[in-house]
Amino acid sequence: MFSGKSEELIRRLRRAEIARQTVQVFKPRIDDRLDDNHIVSHSRQRILSEQVTTSAELYDAVSPETHVVGIDEAQFYDDGLIDVCQRLIAEGRRVIIAGLDQDYLGRPFEPIPQLLALAEYITKTLAICVQCGAPANHSQRLIASEERVVVGADDMYEARCRDCFSPDSYQ
Repeated sequence: MFSGKSEELIRRLRRAEIARQTVQVFKPRIDDRLDDNHIVSHSRQRILSEQVTTSAELYDAVSPETHVVGIDEAQFYDDGLIDVCQRLIAEGRRVIIAGLDQDYLGRPFEPIPQLLALAEYITKTLAICVQCGAPANHSQRLIASEERVVVGADDMYEARCRDCFSPDSYQ
C-alpha cells in the first residue's frame, strides 16, 4: 500500500485516452474508500471507474469498442480474473492491472501471483517505510483482525520494509 499503484494505473490509462483509445476502468465493489465512481490515488488523482463484484461481472461489463481495460485492486477479485484477463487479451484488448502481491501477513495475495506469471510487462512499485525510510514492500496491519481482507487506508495499514515488518503484531 501507499506505493503509487493506483496512481501509475491512472497515468497509464490517461496515456491510452490521449492516444484516443477507448478505455474502461473497473474497481471491486468491496473497495468503498473515497469514491464509488472513481479510482482515487492517495495523491488524489482520479479516473472514472465502474464497480463490479466478480470477475464474470467485469467481463460482461466490457463494451465491444473498448481497447484498454484497467483493473484496480485486483487482489480483491476471485480467481476467475485470470481467465477473464486471458479472454480480454485474446480479443485484442490491452489489460492494465494494479494490485497488492502480498497480504498483511506477507503471503502471496491471489490472484496476483498467477497474473504476474502471465504478464508481459510488470512494474513493481515500492512505498517508503514509515519506521526507517527504506523502500517498503509490506503492508503492516495496525488493527487486530485475522480476516484476510480488511479494506482500509492509513488508519489501518502502513508501509513497512522487510526489516520493520512484523506480521504477527498490530503496531
